[in-house]
Amino acid sequence: MGLIGILVGLALLMWFAYRGWSVLMLSPLAALLAALISGEPLLAHWTQTFMGGTASFVARWFPLFLLGGIFGKLMDDSGSITSIARFLTERLGTKRTMLSVVLASAVVTYGGVSVFVAFFVLVPMAREMFKAANIPARLMPAAIGLGAFTFTMSALPGTPSTNNAIPMPYFGTTTFAAPGLGIIASIVTFVFGMWWLARAEAAARKAGETYVDDSEALVIAEKTREQATLSGDFDPAELTHGQRTDRYPPFVFALLPLIVVIVVNFMMALVVLPRLDFSFLAAAPWNLEVGGLIGVWAVLIALAAAILTLIAVNYQRLSALRESLDAGANSSVLPIMTVASLVGFGAVVAALPAFAVVRDAVLQVPGGPLISLVVAMNALAALTGTASGGMAIALNALGADYMRLALEHGIDPALMHRLTVISAGTLDALPHNGTVLLLLQISKQTHASSYFDMVMTVIVGVVISLAVVLVLGSMFGSF
Repeated sequence: MGLIGILVGLALLMWFAYRGWSVLMLSPLAALLAALISGEPLLAHWTQTFMGGTASFVARWFPLFLLGGIFGKLMDDSGSITSIARFLTERLGTKRTMLSVVLASAVVTYGGVSVFVAFFVLVPMAREMFKAANIPARLMPAAIGLGAFTFTMSALPGTPSTNNAIPMPYFGTTTFAAPGLGIIASIVTFVFGMWWLARAEAAARKAGETYVDDSEALVIAEKTREQATLSGDFDPAELTHGQRTDRYPPFVFALLPLIVVIVVNFMMALVVLPRLDFSFLAAAPWNLEVGGLIGVWAVLIALAAAILTLIAVNYQRLSALRESLDAGANSSVLPIMTVASLVGFGAVVAALPAFAVVRDAVLQVPGGPLISLVVAMNALAALTGTASGGMAIALNALGADYMRLALEHGIDPALMHRLTVISAGTLDALPHNGTVLLLLQISKQTHASSYFDMVMTVIVGVVISLAVVLVLGSMFGSF
């Protein structure tokens, strides 16, 4: 009965989340249903197990969500995202529209801007480019998705995305884990995606398809907002708060905060923090190992430095600075509570006696720990429709087991980190994924018109890169 309870609770969570119901309400209900069917005490699991898992995730990751939300909002209101996108599209021109859109999407998201913030700038920019090049608008989501939430979210070393940060405390790694493998995965994803987009564009032109203008005003539905915050780290409702400038900064000024994020993150994670004495953390009241904290602290320092840089170079353009800061801070609350609620659900499931059967089945998947890890991350990301949520659930329940297996089999934890992040970023982009839903809505496209090409650029290409990393990592280890 316990296993049935787990499956019923997960099915309830999946179905109603896809329908746009709030995960803040669904997660405890699904967890309590699983506990009820398993014959476990309900109140104890709600107030202790569920809330313990939820609070633990918030305590660990709220600073990252907070700084990420502020940084994304300031990049938007200062006009920096628009400046970067315009510079790249103007330089590459309409003859290379696909490349322009993909690179613009990749640059801003690799630098730490939330995909949801970027969408509201990139989609209008892409629409102008596609109209000038007379390319069907149905291909926009596939192009933006390739640049915004594939290799820049999970493969490129140093990306400060939430997805790339979550494995760090479990494996004692940094965002630069397995840089060589991450770069190879990025190249594979990018090349395959660009090949597909070129093929799709050529086929559309041959069929006589043209760009069709749609001037209908965009309205973000509340249901889509719930689904979007389940998959991201920014509440779309806060985008209308603050004040976006109409005086865009020069490209160099716009790019500078993104460079600061990457450079400071690198210096802190690999040079500065490892050389400092943190031995005091091993004693009371901390009782901590610093290994898993260095990567987290490096990202926080990098984002803080980038925010200060952004304000310094764009102070005159941020006419409503306090409002922008408030909106950025507020934008982090619903996303982190949504993902944390999923983690709370996972904590209850992991505490049920029947979970031992699930855990043993996952850890004993034929092929060894790396195959088991890939299967577990893909499955949970697909079921929950979110890379960060699926990853957090899996690592919260099985992270210690995978670290133990890595030590037993001589596997570099950095390889486990990179495989974890890339695996979680594959099947999470199924039709019910909030990022997919929001991008389609902003682009004014439908699953019927655009999703097949998105599958090719944001799922198939990433699956191929995952297979390449898995083979190379198995043969040569982490590099």
